[in-house]
Amino acid sequence: MDFRQLRYFVAVYEEGHVGRAAERLSLSQPALSQQIRQLEQNLDVSLFERGNKRLLPTLAAHTLYNHALPLLDGLQRAREALRNFKGQALRTLAIGVLQTVRPSLVPQLLDRVRKAQPHLVVQIYELSGLEIERRLLNGSLDIGISYLPPRQPGLHGLLLYEDELQLVIPNTHPLREFKKVSLKQAAELPMLLLGEEFQVRQIWQSQLANLGRRPQVQAEMNNMGGILDSLAHTSLATVLPGRAKEVVEDDQELLWKPLSEPRVPLKIGLVFRDAQRQQASVELLRNLLEEEADPRQIGVSPLDVLG
Repeated sequence: MDFRQLRYFVAVYEEGHVGRAAERLSLSQPALSQQIRQLEQNLDVSLFERGNKRLLPTLAAHTLYNHALPLLDGLQRAREALRNFKGQALRTLAIGVLQTVRPSLVPQLLDRVRKAQPHLVVQIYELSGLEIERRLLNGSLDIGISYLPPRQPGLHGLLLYEDELQLVIPNTHPLREFKKVSLKQAAELPMLLLGEEFQVRQIWQSQLANLGRRPQVQAEMNNMGGILDSLAHTSLATVLPGRAKEVVEDDQELLWKPLSEPRVPLKIGLVFRDAQRQQASVELLRNLLEEEADPRQIGVSPLDVLG
């Protein structure tokens, strides 16, 4: 057993699926399956049983996983300590980003990082909020750009900007002349929504639950761009952060209506696990994104930290 096999095992354990784990590791499925079989042979235990749609970890796998995480985390810390000892800066920065944050944020970030630190390789992953927090906790991400406050204990947040949930409708919709739409009115509308794993959907469901309502879901998609492309050809509505409008800024077929009674505010920021360990990276991203996020528009300091 070596650290590489442990890392492979952790990916399969967390994904519950060899294909998804192989994609996460940038490895072929046969090669990953072979490594897991070798690990089982070396340990003389069975780690997974195959269910209908996913791999089911055995008791031995649960035990190994609980020991593997601190070992892999310790190895990463040791490597970083040695790099710092040699005077070498961190070479990679893995960032998880919600697809519903400001569309201009990621290209601006990549361009500014390249200019500020040409040696740094930035890895961007478009993920759900739940997946961002999970990968931060298991160490496969350094920083996330997600909604605040973080939901998982042990994570910290640094505010970048504020937004609010808006109703998006085709320009032929019965509510097209409304300047604002109340939450109760929106609750009645048939909707095309992101899947339940997306935090925007969860926030919407939570708001309706306060009214004793559930969303009127007619269709779901797992991609915001696909929803916006499809919406104009339907009689459905959706809810998205207002600043996502940048994706379709010149699209006259869609109308964005502020929600009221009440408004649904959103806080978007950097999310990270170890404030001390990630301090340099957090400060770098905060400084590079400060101008784009423009905290002056929202009346709060970008240094507000939520833990």
